[in-house]
Amino acid sequence: MATRVDISYKRRLEKLLSGDLDFHEQPSGHRGHRLHAFAAKFPPQLPHLFISRLTEPGDLVLDPMMGSGTALVEAAALGRNALGFDIDPLAVRISQAKTTLNPRDLENPEHDVVSRSRQILEDSDAVESAIESRFDGDTKKFIDYWFLPETQRELIALVLAIEEIVESGLKRMLELTLSSVIVTKSGGVSRAIDLAHGRPHRVDSKVPRNAIQQFERKLRQYFLYLSDQDGQSPVEAMAQPIMGDARALPLTGKVVDLIVTSPPYANAIDYMRAHKFSLVWLGRSTADLSRKRATYIGAERIADPNSTGLPESSERIISSLSELDSTRARVLRRYFSEMAEAISEMFRVLRVGRAAMLVVGTSTMRGLDVQTHRCLADIADQAGFDVVGIGTRKLDRNRRMLPVSRVANAASTIERRMHHEYIIGLWKP
Repeated sequence: MATRVDISYKRRLEKLLSGDLDFHEQPSGHRGHRLHAFAAKFPPQLPHLFISRLTEPGDLVLDPMMGSGTALVEAAALGRNALGFDIDPLAVRISQAKTTLNPRDLENPEHDVVSRSRQILEDSDAVESAIESRFDGDTKKFIDYWFLPETQRELIALVLAIEEIVESGLKRMLELTLSSVIVTKSGGVSRAIDLAHGRPHRVDSKVPRNAIQQFERKLRQYFLYLSDQDGQSPVEAMAQPIMGDARALPLTGKVVDLIVTSPPYANAIDYMRAHKFSLVWLGRSTADLSRKRATYIGAERIADPNSTGLPESSERIISSLSELDSTRARVLRRYFSEMAEAISEMFRVLRVGRAAMLVVGTSTMRGLDVQTHRCLADIADQAGFDVVGIGTRKLDRNRRMLPVSRVANAASTIERRMHHEYIIGLWKP
């Protein structure tokens, strides 16, 4: 009987992988998914599909590289318990805010952060003192380079007003709002453009928007949006976003019913380049964030001498890349080795007979397609998984928040590597 159930589950997974996974033209802003820009997040319909078809209410869904918490929110909305980990501090903040959203928190007149920030801004001495005392030298240099003096005063006034809030859920929501007016797809209050894509560069001619006005506008949008969510209640009791590393999950073995995750690209999007623009206003120093960035999977570091043994397919790709660029080849080896650690952890915590879904982007290094999906599938096979199939989806590039060139450029690395992505379906025997 157990064997027949397993075969049925695997066939269900195989059928899902062969279906339509594009979800183009389908709305994806429900349940708070558009409350904050986040590069390369997958559409909510993708985790929703696999969670609804491969689990039952009360099951535990894990996203060990949760990003902005899309899978957690969808799992909780379906009545599943959800657990997520991420090493990126802004990702954790966004996920925590999205899983505790409650529009009623914004109705209390005592929580008028906008008015309070304007009051604080009138005390110029206190504002300047706060700016001078809160940041170390390097962090202040970063802020001075990217934010005009008037914008700095507006942002610190908002920070001081938010710090007066006691309720943790509301405070997370307000911090999310502050971050969202800094890390934006366009516009924003810094001197940077392309922040939402993780590729910031300064434009001296840019006129930053008033931070308090943008905060007020965004907060009003949040309130109207959240009030129109069909009476949905917070999902805090069912969704738990936690700071943690996918390579060392703090879980016992065989406790998870489904894994849905989107690992970083092999040619990684540098999330911290953009995320530090808001994190420095939330108490983190640039030095601290640089140390954190160096620990990310996919960070451009040279492989350790004793990196994990890899399958032949990975070694072949690394060898081909080494002929073009030996340094990039060592970086790729580290990426595959660290992903091998993460996949082994997924295998350890997943129940027997259950699935792990890996949504993987393509990557090109020095003109070579490094076949990330096939290499990770072979790494998963080496870890003990059965590779049931690999589905393909065409990217809705604007919604996926990927860097898009304004002109056609066949020679652009980013243009070549981000037209589609793969969904690797794994089953634990």
